[in-house]
Amino acid sequence: MTDSSLPFLSLTKGRMHEAYGAGAPVFACALVQLCRGHVIWVREGWRLEQINPVGMAAFLDPATLILCQTKDQLEALAVAEDALRSGAAAVVVIELSKPVGLTEGRRLQLAAREGNATGLALIGAEAMGSNAAETRWQCLPVFEPDAGTKAAIQDSTLQQWDLKKNKSGTLGSWHVRWDAASRRICVVSPAGDRPGAAPAPGDRAVCTDASTTKHQPDLLPERGGRAAESG
Repeated sequence: MTDSSLPFLSLTKGRMHEAYGAGAPVFACALVQLCRGHVIWVREGWRLEQINPVGMAAFLDPATLILCQTKDQLEALAVAEDALRSGAAAVVVIELSKPVGLTEGRRLQLAAREGNATGLALIGAEAMGSNAAETRWQCLPVFEPDAGTKAAIQDSTLQQWDLKKNKSGTLGSWHVRWDAASRRICVVSPAGDRPGAAPAPGDRAVCTDASTTKHQPDLLPERGGRAAESG
């Protein structure tokens, strides 16, 4: 896949990335499906909310999900590091409850490089991220003014994904939605291209099929995007 409108489909392999916001779990699930492989999901066992693999069936085969629960973040970091280094999974997701230091971030980066795996840390806020992360994404649901209409309900997966940090390219912002029937991620115009809504002039929806998408080695920049942050 080389469409520059879909840069998040080509997160650099062998690197750690970060996502935060209410839509971060959706970002993680979409990434796992597009990478087409097993996922190891690491989280602390004390969390009240639980992950039900069957609930992720719209994004991925529940049988490909390996859920690891740890006693604390220190153990979670160790498990994620081992998982990344082993190369046993295409994607390793770790949920973090505390800020990560530069040392821990670099260890995860080295492990991802050794295992040629894609790592994704779900962090509580941008300030909790590590300077070692390759990219950092803010993922938020988009609520339409007509939230009670049938069209809005059908488009409940609508998200805004903002690339806040990118060591290898530019920054940008995209409105996206997940098509569960075809397992595709679609970039849509903020003004239109919603199910049941008339598109604005010149707007279009750009989708990619997860069954044919190849995991790209580089992050493609958005045309006209801002310069990347270095920190």
